[in-house]
Amino acid sequence: MTDTLLRLCALLLAALLAACGTPAPLPKPPPGAALAARDGGALATVEAQIRAAQGETVSGFRLLRTNREALAWRLALIDSASLSLDMQYYVWFGDKVGQLMMARVIAAADRGVRVRLLFDDLSTLLHDMSHVELRDAALARIGRHRNIEIRVFNAWRHRGLAGRLFEGAADFQRLNRRMHNKQMVADNRAAIIGGRNIGDEYFGLNPEFNFLDLDVLGVGPVAREASGVFDRYWNSDWVRRLPRQAGSDGAAGPSAADAEALAALQGDARSRLALAGQLTWQADIEALAASLHVGRSQVHTDSPANAQGRHNHMPEAFRALLLSAQREVLITNAYVIPDAALIDDLRALAARGVTVRLLTNSLASHDVPAVNSHYESWRRPLLDAGVALHELRPDAALAHEVVHAPPVQGRFIGLHTKAMVIDRRHSFIGSMNLDPRSEVLNAEMGVLIDSPALAVALAAVMERDMQAANSWRVERDGGQGLVWRSDAGVLSVQPARNAWQRAENLFFKLFPPSLY
Repeated sequence: MTDTLLRLCALLLAALLAACGTPAPLPKPPPGAALAARDGGALATVEAQIRAAQGETVSGFRLLRTNREALAWRLALIDSASLSLDMQYYVWFGDKVGQLMMARVIAAADRGVRVRLLFDDLSTLLHDMSHVELRDAALARIGRHRNIEIRVFNAWRHRGLAGRLFEGAADFQRLNRRMHNKQMVADNRAAIIGGRNIGDEYFGLNPEFNFLDLDVLGVGPVAREASGVFDRYWNSDWVRRLPRQAGSDGAAGPSAADAEALAALQGDARSRLALAGQLTWQADIEALAASLHVGRSQVHTDSPANAQGRHNHMPEAFRALLLSAQREVLITNAYVIPDAALIDDLRALAARGVTVRLLTNSLASHDVPAVNSHYESWRRPLLDAGVALHELRPDAALAHEVVHAPPVQGRFIGLHTKAMVIDRRHSFIGSMNLDPRSEVLNAEMGVLIDSPALAVALAAVMERDMQAANSWRVERDGGQGLVWRSDAGVLSVQPARNAWQRAENLFFKLFPPSLY
C-alpha cells in the first residue's frame, strides 16, 4: 500500500470518527501516594531481619526463575499484605491466572488492604491472547470496592470496539505510546519486578504455549524505589480512571456473576495447580530472609510522557551498564532488533577483550514472527562484532521450569526474559526489549542490582539456558552462510515450527522494523 493511499485511508477514518463525535478526555484524577511502610506484618519482619544483619541501605533479592515460583510468590505477597498493594502491569488478562490473582486481590481489599491497580489501557481490551473482549464493566465493578482504585495509562476516549478502531487511526501517534512496566509492591516492603505480565502463558498454564521468563523479588529499600516509580505513573498526565458504568450507583463490589465465576475458578484443575488453595504463607515468609542475596539497587524507568525529540531513559541506562563491563557480558532478551549503535558498542567491548554472550528467540520459539523478520538480518553483524549468539529451542529441555505441571503441556516454549549480567557483579532485570518499540515508543522499567551473589546465580541460569539442550548456537558455516548447532544436530536453515511461520517471517518484512 502506498503512502498516499495510507494517508487517504487515515483521513477517511478520521472523518468518520469526527462524524461520530469524539468524547472529551477523561478528567485527571486527584494525586495519590504510596502508604509509608509501617511496623507489623510478615513482610516488615523479613525486612527487619535484613536490616539487622546488613544495614538500612541494603535489600534482599531472590530470582523468580520458574513459572511456578513466580506465581506462588505473587500470591504470597498478595495474601501476606496487611497495609497496601500497588500493582502496575502492561497486560492483565482475564484468563485463569488473571482471575485467580484478581480474586486474591479482592480478598486482600476485603480485609482492609488498600489496593491501587494501574493497567495500560490495552489491557482493558483483551480477555486473553485468543480473542478481544471489552472489560470496562468488569473492572468498573471491581473498582467500586471501597479499598480498590483502578487507573489506566494512555486511555482511549472511545470505550467501544468500533470507536477504538477509529480513534486508533485518527490519533495513532498518541496511542502508540504504551506502558510496558511490570511490577507489584506489597506494604511498601517487598516488590516483584521483571518481565512477566499477568496471564496463563507467563506462568506455565497455557495449553498452547508458555514463556521462559524472569522476575526478581526484592525486600527492603528496593520496594520504596519501586513505589516511587508507581507514584510517578499514577499521578502522571497520561493516567486516568476508567469511566463509571451506567447503573453503577450503590454497588459495593463484584457482582453475583463474578462470585459464581470465582467459585468455579477455585475448582478448576489448572487453578488448583496454581496453588489456588494455599492461603497461608507463614512458613514461606519465615524462611524468606535466609534465601535472599543481599545488595543495593537502583530502579530505573522512562518518563510516562515521551515528548517529541526526547529520548527514553532506559536505553541510556542499559548502554551505560553494558559499556561498564571489564570482562564479561551475558544478555538474555526475548525481542532483539539491534541498530548500528548497539553493534558499535559490542565491537568496542570485543576490542577491549570483553566476552559477550546473547540468548534470544529463534523463529521456532517466537510468538511474534514479525520481530524475527527484522532481527535475522542482524545475525551476521552480531557475530562479526564478536557476540556468541544463541537462540532458544521450542523443545528446550528446561520445559519443567516453564510448564507449571501436568496436564498442561503447551506446543512450544518461547522466551520472554529481559536480563543482563555484567562481570558477575551487576544484574539488570526488567521489561525492556532490545528493539525499536522499547527504545522509542514504550515506557519501560527495570532494576539494577549490585550483588555479586545474585549476579553469579543469574549467570548460572543464563548459561544453563544457552546450553545445547536448550538453545542453538548460531555460527558462520565457513563462508557467508549460517548454521544452528545443538545437541540434536546441525541445521543449515533457520529453524521454524512449520511452513506457516516461515511465510509469516517473509510477510512481515514488508513492514518497517520501527513498528516492533
